[in-house]
Amino acid sequence: MSERFDQGMKTRRAVLGDAHVDRAEAQKTGFDETFQTFITEGAWGTLWSDDTITRRERSMLTLALLAATGNFEEIPMHIRATANTGASREDVIQAFMHVAVYAGVPRANHAIKLAKKTYSEMENDA
Repeated sequence: MSERFDQGMKTRRAVLGDAHVDRAEAQKTGFDETFQTFITEGAWGTLWSDDTITRRERSMLTLALLAATGNFEEIPMHIRATANTGASREDVIQAFMHVAVYAGVPRANHAIKLAKKTYSEMENDA
């Protein structure tokens, strides 16, 4: 693998946690291996590994963008990642408030519902 892949895997594990990455890696097949390499190098090895902005800020941006574009499936994963990135619940609600104003209340409302459920699950797991 490439240096960017190695950095991406390191960053991915730091943000999402070993358990999540191990589960994702165990589910990888020959069909999606190229895609998994692409996101590890691109999203994690390039974007998330860049230190221009903090991981806290990246969490807030990512959650806002996921909600604004209606890509709700990954919101719980990125809410869980806030435990590793330093984005507080107050940060997250502010990101979703921006979504409400700039992308629509229904999208923000659904994202908040998912965040509340995920935070509750995280508390129960602790």
